[in-house]
Amino acid sequence: MTCVFCRLITEDAARWIFRGPVVSAFAPLDPLAPGHALVLPTSHYADIFDTPAQVLAESMVLVQRVSGAMRTALKAGGVNILGASGPGSEQSVPHLHFHVVPRWTDDGFSTWPTEQSQRQIASDPIAQLANAMAATHSA
Repeated sequence: MTCVFCRLITEDAARWIFRGPVVSAFAPLDPLAPGHALVLPTSHYADIFDTPAQVLAESMVLVQRVSGAMRTALKAGGVNILGASGPGSEQSVPHLHFHVVPRWTDDGFSTWPTEQSQRQIASDPIAQLANAMAATHSA
């Protein structure tokens, strides 16, 4: 088994915050903040593009539950929800996951991008997206 997250699930080798049959949450070894959690499907899906809609929905429900626990148990003022999907996104582990990072007003760091992409798209990217959405909605 080459997927590090699948190995953690199979070997029960993580510090689990929640374990479920469809989605789970655990603490990473290198947290960005106290209480930082990763929420992931229990079955292997590489990224958002190959994850079934129901699994995505259950993942987001768990993200919301973990976020609520951060607010009540850790007194976090908010959370950052971070995810990357696909090789062009800096996804480091090819197993869909979402980082849920508790935040406080005075925590001294930012997880928000500080630069803009240098990528240029020849024609209107918003029109291209709208057309793609309309095509997939009617299919």
